[in-house]
Amino acid sequence: MSIELWWPRLNPSTREWLIENNGDAVPPEIVAEITAAGGSVASDAWWVGQTGPSGFFISDEAADWIEAIANDEDPETPA
Repeated sequence: MSIELWWPRLNPSTREWLIENNGDAVPPEIVAEITAAGGSVASDAWWVGQTGPSGFFISDEAADWIEAIANDEDPETPA
């Protein structure tokens, strides 16, 4: 499921954390909430970035999408 579909299903505090910490490693509890909202971090969706020793990261395109949301803009969704 793409970010524009699961984003509204997140708790407002989670969306706020993602906005304020855009580009940082996403904590396991937020990854769990994203997954529960329909976003599979194990997929090859455009918003899925790297997973490594520091944790899960959203893609650069997803960071741009979240920044657009934070700026009350209409974000473009990559194909």
